[in-house]
Amino acid sequence: MDEIRRLLEIMRRLRDPKDGCPWDLEQDFASIAPYTIEEAYEVAEAINKEDITALRGELGDLLLQVVYHSQIADELDHFTFADVVSGIAEKMVRRHPHVFAGAKVGDAKSQTKTWESLKESERIEKRRDDTDAGVLDGVAITLPALLRAEKLQKRAARVGFDWPDDRGVFDKISEETAELKAELAKEVPQPQEEVGDLLFVCVNLARHLGVGAETALRFANAKFERRFRRMETLIDAAGETIEEATLDRLETLWKQVKTEEKGN
Repeated sequence: MDEIRRLLEIMRRLRDPKDGCPWDLEQDFASIAPYTIEEAYEVAEAINKEDITALRGELGDLLLQVVYHSQIADELDHFTFADVVSGIAEKMVRRHPHVFAGAKVGDAKSQTKTWESLKESERIEKRRDDTDAGVLDGVAITLPALLRAEKLQKRAARVGFDWPDDRGVFDKISEETAELKAELAKEVPQPQEEVGDLLFVCVNLARHLGVGAETALRFANAKFERRFRRMETLIDAAGETIEEATLDRLETLWKQVKTEEKGN
C-alpha cells in the first residue's frame, strides 16, 4: 500500500498547477485515452510473448493510466482513486457469491454462466433506472471492431435475437457474399457496407462455433506474417528479391512454406 500511495503522490505532483510537469498539466481524459488503450495492448503483447519481465513493466504502465484518469477526476470533483478501488472490489464480491456469500457453483463453465447472469441482472436494473438505456448500452465504441461486433451479437442473443444453430449463419454468409458480388458488378461499386456486413456475419459464425473472432484473426495475422517472412528468407537464399519475383514464383514459394510447416 505504501507503493500505491507513493504512485498517487507522484501523479499529484506531476499535475500540480504550480510546480507540475507542463505536459502532464495539459492532458485530459480524451488526450490520454489513446495511451490507455495502447498500454492495454502492450500488456497483451507481453503475455503473448510469455515475457514476464516485460509484463511486469507493462502492468505498471497500465496502472499508471488508471492513476492518471483518477487524478484528473479527483481534480474535477468527480471521483477518487479510492472510489475506483472500492467500486471494483464491491463488484467482484457481488459477482462471486460462491466465494463471498456461500453460494455453490459446480465448475468454471457454471461460474461463467453465473457471471454473465449477474451482469445481465445489473444491466436490467440499470435499464429500470434509466428508461433511455438499451440492451446494447455499455459496449464500448472504442473496442476493436471484431471484438465489439462479438459483444453486440452476444447482447442481442441474450434477448433471443439469434440463429438457433450455425446453419443459419452459413446461409447468411452466402447471402452477404452474393450481395457483395452484386455491388461489385455495379458501374460505380461502393463495397464498404457490404464488406462490413460480410465481416459482421463471419464474427457471428465464430461466436456460434465458440471461437473468439479477434483472437482467431490475431492468430491468422501471425501465421501470415510468419509464412511471408519465411518466403522472404527463401527468396534471399536463392539470390532473388521479392520485388522482382513473379506472382507464380511467390505462389510456389508460399505453397512450399505451407508444406514445410505441415511437415514439422
